[in-house]
Amino acid sequence: MDIGVIGVGAMGKNHVRVYSELKRVHNLGVFDLNSAGAREIGEKHGATVYSSVEELLAHSDAVSVCVPTQFHNAVVRQVFSAGKSVLIEKPICATAEQATQLMKTAPAGITIGVGHIERFNPIVEEIRKIVKKPLYVEMKRHNPASARVTGSTVIEDLMIHDIDILLNVFFPSPGKISSAGNADVCSVLMRCGDVPVALSASRKSSKKIRMIYVEEEEFTIEGDFMSQEVTIYRKPGQYTFEAERYVQENIIEKVMVNKLEPLKRELSTFIDCVEHGLPFPITPAQAIHNLRICEEIQAGLAK
Repeated sequence: MDIGVIGVGAMGKNHVRVYSELKRVHNLGVFDLNSAGAREIGEKHGATVYSSVEELLAHSDAVSVCVPTQFHNAVVRQVFSAGKSVLIEKPICATAEQATQLMKTAPAGITIGVGHIERFNPIVEEIRKIVKKPLYVEMKRHNPASARVTGSTVIEDLMIHDIDILLNVFFPSPGKISSAGNADVCSVLMRCGDVPVALSASRKSSKKIRMIYVEEEEFTIEGDFMSQEVTIYRKPGQYTFEAERYVQENIIEKVMVNKLEPLKRELSTFIDCVEHGLPFPITPAQAIHNLRICEEIQAGLAK
């Protein structure tokens, strides 16, 4: 299969790198308005550099769109006009309404996916298999400031990953949402059914955190998205007081996780879906719903 990557910024470079490692990709093409950057990444990974989006599309069966979010609408419309399958980096568009109108122009018979990469982190499936009746869920995604972020708040930049996992893997739509924060730091409380959920995201942290924490009646689960480790803490066999100090004996289990690069899983899945005419696991409808939740959180901050 011939694959193209439109936009070779921070995420686009990773798409090019991973596609170059996949044996099913026969010819790999790249395009970026920064022609020097496109040549550099093309030479590094053996990709052909094209002078326009139209030229790249003419030589591709499917493409990844990795341009800044504000340009998704225009670029994806070009891809649709060429009748090519597309994987759009998250968020799908600048607004949910823009994405809704964009999808109305999609041609029939192509695969359209959205790159919510953390859905492909192997700990997500492992935790999904363990969770039965959660009493409380907390997800944190904190990051030092990043120069790559332009024109987006921490909600659609970072928190949207956890919104996607929360609402498309574990729970249906949330109830009332309350939020506090600003463009760089945000905390959210919501209820999914009768389960209280806390989300937080920051671009001001001195420590990088990617975690999920789930409490159930008989055990607690901790998952680390970076190390791809899952730990289960089961109810203690006994509680004691020693020298006026509370002592708790827990049973701790380390879950066996088949550690894989999420982006490689994502792009391999995209190629599978294109080859077999299947829907991508993260659909435009799900991505639009994720973005609507982000917009609801932002509206709460504005108040």
